[in-house]
Amino acid sequence: MKGAKPEEPGPGPSPAAAQQPTEEEEALLEFHRSYRELFQFFCSNTTIHGAIRLVCSQHNRMKTALWAVLWLCTFGLMYWQFGLLFGEYFSYPVSLSINLNSDKLVFPAVTVCTLNPYRYTEIKEELEELDRITEQTLFDLYKYNSSKTLVEHRRSRRDLAGTLPHPLQRLPGSPTPHGVRKARSATSSMRDNNPQVNRKDWMIGFQLCNQNKSDCFYQTYSSGVDAVREWYRFHYINILARLPDTSPALEKDTLGNFIFACRFNQASCTQANYSHFHHPMYGNCYTFNDKNNSNLWMSSLPGINNGLSLLLRTEQKDFIPLLSTVPGARVMVHGQSEPAFMDDGGFNLRPGVETSISMRKEALNRLGGNYGDCTQNGSDIPVKNLYPSKYTQQVCIRSCFQESMIRECGCAYIFYPRPPGVEYCDYRKHSAWGYCYYKLQVAFSSDRLRCFTKCRKPCSVTSYQLSAGYSRWPSVTSQDWAFQMLSRQNNYTVHNKRNGVAKLNIFFKELNYKTNSESPSVTMVTLLSNLGSLWSLWFGSSVLSVVEMAEFIFDLLAITFLMLLRRFRSRYWSPGRGGRGAREVASMPASPLPSYFCPHPMPPSSSQPGPATSPAPTAPPPAYATLDPPTSPPGLAGASSSAHTLGEP
Repeated sequence: MKGAKPEEPGPGPSPAAAQQPTEEEEALLEFHRSYRELFQFFCSNTTIHGAIRLVCSQHNRMKTALWAVLWLCTFGLMYWQFGLLFGEYFSYPVSLSINLNSDKLVFPAVTVCTLNPYRYTEIKEELEELDRITEQTLFDLYKYNSSKTLVEHRRSRRDLAGTLPHPLQRLPGSPTPHGVRKARSATSSMRDNNPQVNRKDWMIGFQLCNQNKSDCFYQTYSSGVDAVREWYRFHYINILARLPDTSPALEKDTLGNFIFACRFNQASCTQANYSHFHHPMYGNCYTFNDKNNSNLWMSSLPGINNGLSLLLRTEQKDFIPLLSTVPGARVMVHGQSEPAFMDDGGFNLRPGVETSISMRKEALNRLGGNYGDCTQNGSDIPVKNLYPSKYTQQVCIRSCFQESMIRECGCAYIFYPRPPGVEYCDYRKHSAWGYCYYKLQVAFSSDRLRCFTKCRKPCSVTSYQLSAGYSRWPSVTSQDWAFQMLSRQNNYTVHNKRNGVAKLNIFFKELNYKTNSESPSVTMVTLLSNLGSLWSLWFGSSVLSVVEMAEFIFDLLAITFLMLLRRFRSRYWSPGRGGRGAREVASMPASPLPSYFCPHPMPPSSSQPGPATSPAPTAPPPAYATLDPPTSPPGLAGASSSAHTLGEP
C-alpha cells in the first residue's frame, strides 16, 4: 500500500535470496514419467490416422470407446492380411512365362534300330535248343505244329526240358460253373480260330522259387502269346549273360546292309555322322548326330528337304519269330547327351510306308530350391548314375532299379549298365534271380523302392514335340524301277517287294522354338509393395509411421524397465534397514522419476505475492540405531532459549 513503511526484518533468519531460473540441460536419453503421458504424446504427434481421436475425444467416453474399437479392428484386419501375404510368400508360388525364339537350331540325335537281336553266332546252338523247346511247348499246350520236325519228335520236349529250368506249364485257373460251360454254343466255338479248349479254366506260366525252395510262386499270364514271349525272353536273358564283355561274336552289320540311303540337308551322310551300339532286344542300333560327332548338324531352314532322310531295310528273313514279333524298324529322337531308351520314347516304322516326322523344339527351365522339386545336374540325388550321360529322370530311375537289383538279388539286370565287379544274372550261377527279379518288379511298380521319390526332375529339360504323317512308298507306278535300282545297288531281294523297305523323313516344322521359364510369383519387392499398400489403406501412413511405432514400443519398454528398477530398489533398500538406509530414503527426491527423464516438464505453479517466509524447520528422522532420548539440534535450542528470555517480564 502507498505510504506503508517497509517491514523491518525481525530477529528470525533472513529470507533466502530468490534463485534465478536456469535453463535445464537436455539429457542424452529422456523418457516420459508414466504410461498415460507416453500414450497421450504418441496419439497427439503420430502420423497414423485415427490415433489423435483417442486423445481429442477424451471428454466424451462414447467417442473414445468407438474410436478405440475402430482402431483396434483396423489394426487386427491389417495384420490378418499381413499374415495372408506372408503365407503366400513362403509357399513359394511360381509363374510360367512363355517366350518364342527364332534362330538356327541344333538337329537332335536320331537312333534307328533293326528290331532283330539275332546276331550272335556263339550262342546259336543254345538259341536253336531254346527254339525247339518252345516249339514243342506250343504243340503240347496248344496243339500247334510250327514245323514238320515236331511230328517226328513230339516227346523230345521232356529230354530238352531237362537242360532248361522253369518249364512253361498249364496251370488250373478259377473254376467255371457248370452252367456257364453249357451256355457256350457251338457257333461261338466255331468263330474262334483257337482250338476248342476251356481257356477260362487254366492259365499259362512258369514257377519261380527262392534259394532254398521254401517260397515259390507262378508267373502266370491269361494270354498264351504273352506267356510264351515272356518265358522265351527270360531264358534269352540268361543266354546273353554268358557272353564275355570282349566277345567278338557280335556280327556287326555295316551301315549299307541296314540303311540303303542317308541324307541330311541334301548332303550324303558319312561314317563320321553315326555311331553303333547293340541293344539286347532291338538289335543293331545306329545313332546319327550324337555327342561324339565333331560337327553337329545345324538346321537353318525348316521343311522336309532340310532334314534327315533315311531309306531302311526291313526284311525279316533272319528274325527270331518268338522274340521279334514286329516288322520294320525302331526310331527315337533325343538330345545329344541323353541315352536312347528305345522302350520309352521310340516308335516303330511300318514297312512299305514313308513316315514323315515334323519336330518342334521346346525348352523348360524350372526353379529349384524352395520353388520346385528339381535338380540342376543330379549331384544332390542319392543314386549313382550308371550311364555315361548327363542326368535325366529315366537315367536315375534305371540306375536306382539296378542298384536295388544288385543289393537284393546279388547280380545285375542285363538290360541296364552294371558297375565294375558285378556279374549279370544267370540262373546257372544265380538260381533264384528270377524269383528276386519279379518280386522286385512289383515293389518297383508300387514305388516301395522309392526310386520315383529319389529321382527328381531335372531343372532344365529340352524336348521335341513330334507329329507324324504316313504315305505308301513307293507308289504303284514307281515301285518297279525303284526296287530294280535297290536290287542292283544294295543287293535288295526284289521278291520281298514292299515289305522289305521303309522310308523315314525327320525335319523341323519351324525354327521357332518355345521356352517355358518359371519365375517367382511373389518376390521380396512385391511383398514389401503389398505390405505398404495395406498399411496405407488401413492407416494412411508410411514407413516413417512404422518407425514411430517402433519408437513407441521402445519407450514403453524403457519406462517399464525403470519402474521395475525402482520397485526393486525400494524393496531391497527400503527404510528400516539401518540409519544409513533411512538417511538414503530421506534424501531421495519426491518425484517418481528424475526430472531429466521428462522431455516436457510441467510448468511451476504460480505463488501468491506476499512476504517471504522462511522454510519451516523439519523434525529429524528417528534414530532407530540408539535408545537415548532424541536431542534437539543446536540451532533450535538457541532459538527456544532466546524466546524464553524475551518472554520474561
